[in-house]
Amino acid sequence: MAPRKKKETAKPAAKKTNAYIAGSGLTVEQPITETLESNFMPYAMSVIVSRAIPEIDGFKPSHRKLLYTMYKMGLLTGNTIKSANIVGRTMQLNPHGDAAIYETLVRLSEGNQALLHPYVASKGSFGKAYSRDMAYAASRYTEAKLAPIANELFCDIEKDTVDFTDNYDGSMKEPTLLPVTFPSVLVNANTGIAVGMASSICPFNLREVCETTIAYIRDNDINVADTLLAPDFPIGGQLLYNRAETEKIYETGRGSFRIRGVYSYDKSQNCIDITEIPPTTTSEAIIEKVIELVKLKKITEINDIRDETGLNGLKITIDLKRGADPEKLMKKVMKMTPLEDSFSCNFNILIAGSPRVMGVKEIISEWVAFRQECVRRRVYFRLSKAKDRLHLLKGLEKILLDIDKAVKIVRETDEESQVVPNLMIGFGIDEIQAEYVAEIKLRHLNREYILKRTADIEELIKEIAELESILNSRSKLLNIIVKELKEVAEKYGEDRKTAIISAADEDDGGYEPEADTSPVTLFFTRDGYFKKITPQSLRMSGEQKLKEGDEITQTVESTNAEDLLFFTNKQQVYKSKTAEFADYKASILGDYIASKLEFDEAENPVFMVATSDYSGYMVFVFDNGRIARVPLSSYQTKTNRKKLINAYCGKFTLHTVFYVKDDTELLLKSTNGRMLIVNTASIPAKSTKDNGGIAVMTQKKGQRISEATVYEKGTLEGDHRYRTRNLPAAGSKLPAGEAKQEQMLL
Repeated sequence: MAPRKKKETAKPAAKKTNAYIAGSGLTVEQPITETLESNFMPYAMSVIVSRAIPEIDGFKPSHRKLLYTMYKMGLLTGNTIKSANIVGRTMQLNPHGDAAIYETLVRLSEGNQALLHPYVASKGSFGKAYSRDMAYAASRYTEAKLAPIANELFCDIEKDTVDFTDNYDGSMKEPTLLPVTFPSVLVNANTGIAVGMASSICPFNLREVCETTIAYIRDNDINVADTLLAPDFPIGGQLLYNRAETEKIYETGRGSFRIRGVYSYDKSQNCIDITEIPPTTTSEAIIEKVIELVKLKKITEINDIRDETGLNGLKITIDLKRGADPEKLMKKVMKMTPLEDSFSCNFNILIAGSPRVMGVKEIISEWVAFRQECVRRRVYFRLSKAKDRLHLLKGLEKILLDIDKAVKIVRETDEESQVVPNLMIGFGIDEIQAEYVAEIKLRHLNREYILKRTADIEELIKEIAELESILNSRSKLLNIIVKELKEVAEKYGEDRKTAIISAADEDDGGYEPEADTSPVTLFFTRDGYFKKITPQSLRMSGEQKLKEGDEITQTVESTNAEDLLFFTNKQQVYKSKTAEFADYKASILGDYIASKLEFDEAENPVFMVATSDYSGYMVFVFDNGRIARVPLSSYQTKTNRKKLINAYCGKFTLHTVFYVKDDTELLLKSTNGRMLIVNTASIPAKSTKDNGGIAVMTQKKGQRISEATVYEKGTLEGDHRYRTRNLPAAGSKLPAGEAKQEQMLL
């Protein structure tokens, strides 16, 4: 009897309960181009358009949603409220976590000092943009409201100046852009990283931006650099000005400015106070870099450095050693730390939903076009309201001719729904006018009230004519924009915070770092430990501390200004500098090179070279009797590369490595008892690092090189027997008596 089939009840049940997704678990092949178009491209465009790149009003969506929420909460006036309340309300427009929204609020606040003209007035601890460790307080402790300059962001927003769209759930409306009355996109810094592109807009002085925009409106052929001098950062600093570079950035929208900090020397305390730093760094980063340079002895004039930032603002204090030159020291610090840095510009802005990298003049042109449309829509809105008002007053004026008749029509109309039609018939007015008349209160049915209302007709006619002339005249629209720009500049303009100094003058007096050539002794052990010891420490030290079973294989007299090359068992070279290692005492193990230089797995150092000019040769002796000679200059690189591959031939087993500045003789010993003396000059040098060299000492099957040393003349009697004119050679054995003596010596 055939076995009964098991009933499959799982699948039907799954279908009924939707427990399974159709097609799940299947592998579907599709072209990569199709996947990119259907999956990746929509995500990329969403990041570009809806997250990372600012628009012509100067805001990203997250900024705009937050500020508009605060505007609707009535925070342009009145007292501050808890930031947590603002964050919660913003979630109606911005469906992200409260942490992300609060970080946006923090950056827009005056307490954080990230913006040249903050849009949010803050109360409480909002951290500092120039400090990594000064974090902002939680949103439940801080308070905020809109700053006075925010009035310019929402000017006439209720008068149809910009388009509105639904929020993410369709429950509210939000503006697509803010009708800013000045080019805010150039006034406050804005950076963002999208997919495949980024944006980095530096801030400019508000007064200079308004003056430049006015000059552009009056003459499109202006040179922007004449009025827009240079970027202006909220932290201050000094900008190294180069006219040609500035004009190039203004034209292309790409480039970089060099910015340095500001310091003063206190002679009485023999200290330097740094009070302004570049916007691209933090006070902690500068302090850490200075401490690192002091430890490496690249800076020797400093006794102490500390952060004294307080209620009065940023302050980094450097205590100097007696006799130190403060100007010379600060030139070092400027060149070797982030106290002088570059701000990279990439003026990438969304225009009609498309990202465009533009120069300053093009940005101003786009803003003027945007603002012109805002003003035109505002004027049209006011014109429509004025015409509607005039239309109503025209109907009211007709009532003035016979008020009693109007009252009689209303009184004698039996049905309420017939009041408006009867008024329309009685006075020859339309339905809108009749509706307006019918809604007039009884107390207003007097000649005085009607005369006052109808007196506005002449004013409305003049206003409508003026508004229509504005709509028909581009010059009048532009004059309105110019007038508003002047008002903004006068009301909110401030003096520059970032000083402008000539880059050419600074370059002429530039600092060239001095190399530390103080003598040191380098020790390298068989197990890969490295120690650098100064002569003073070496004289005072006792026995060298080593790992159990380890021994020193190389001792090199060197200086702090030399390069170090560490050859490894994986045919690689790791490069470093003597100055990058700390000074040690003999009682310390030292640095484990494999860990210090981040070797690959199972990679160990086998030989060390210290050089300043890359002269001399590397000699590689292989077990099979071959020797390769490579100029050390082959390992010299123009760039600061830390790792070189194929440092020597990997086809043969390496026996010994030598570094020789001048050609010398090597003594080779084989397991067959033969010895051979060979001069390195007889081995051709090849610049190819991983060349296999030439056969020098022939080896039969099972034989190999047992020892390779630098030969000192006179060590062997009759050493001419071990030399040869032709290579390769088998070498010679010691005579019987000498062999016995050699054995006894061993």
